[in-house]
Amino acid sequence: MSGALKEVRNRIKSVQSTQQITKAMKMVSAAKLRRAQDAITQMRPYAQKLQEMLSNIVSSSEGDVAMDLAVERPVEKALIIVVTSDRGLCGGYNSNLIKLTKQVIKDKYAAQNAKGNVQVLPIGKKAYEHFSKNGYNVVANFWDIFTGLSFEKVQAAAKYAMDAFANKETDAVEVIYSEFKNAASQQYIAEQFLPVPKVSNQGAVKKSDFIFEPGKEALITELMPKILNTQLYKAVLDGNASEHGARMTAMDKASDNANELLKSLKISYNRARQAAITTELTEIVSGAAALQG
Repeated sequence: MSGALKEVRNRIKSVQSTQQITKAMKMVSAAKLRRAQDAITQMRPYAQKLQEMLSNIVSSSEGDVAMDLAVERPVEKALIIVVTSDRGLCGGYNSNLIKLTKQVIKDKYAAQNAKGNVQVLPIGKKAYEHFSKNGYNVVANFWDIFTGLSFEKVQAAAKYAMDAFANKETDAVEVIYSEFKNAASQQYIAEQFLPVPKVSNQGAVKKSDFIFEPGKEALITELMPKILNTQLYKAVLDGNASEHGARMTAMDKASDNANELLKSLKISYNRARQAAITTELTEIVSGAAALQG
């Protein structure tokens, strides 16, 4: 019985050690989440207004001025930008993004993918590792953006996509990321990046008339890349906040599960201990009875 006691005691120590790690990781993620949440909360209204303005300009200026980044053409080649994290232990966050990416390729670009004309541009180590190992055509230049996250790093990835589209190396660019709602909730989104989407007549956003100063062509040429840089940066900030929220939630659940397991193990330990004591008492009583006999 002492062997069983020792085994249960070792398991209790192991679970307690794991619980200390999960609690520490939850606290670290909570601290990082606050900073990441502040960044995306401040960025989102600005980025949304810019996107609305860009879509309006593209819609209202159709045919007036050459806009290389808004030209719709038959999709022979596609580029998928997918934003995951560098590290795991954040529940289903990364697997859901990878699953959505594969679903988008299957639903929208199956024919192009069969010809090898779909590229995946991963931002985050998890996406890079998965798509590299599974034989996808991967752009490996920007996966480490989260190592010292900055606007300049994201801008380089956006420029790569814009250059590829302008040079007709790709005909469509999509961004797949997780939109941050709160610590326990993320929404996984596939969003058209290029060509720049127009405002639909049925859409909630109304078409607007703009007065251009200086000329429309010069302004659009200058504005469009800057707004697209901001759009991708917003997606990356959303992903960053979502990752920390998902990890905090996952570590919180892991700590709760460890508590439940500890309760169960302590009950098992006490039962084994009581059984061992009972056995020892029985042996003592039996030995005393035998001596008396």
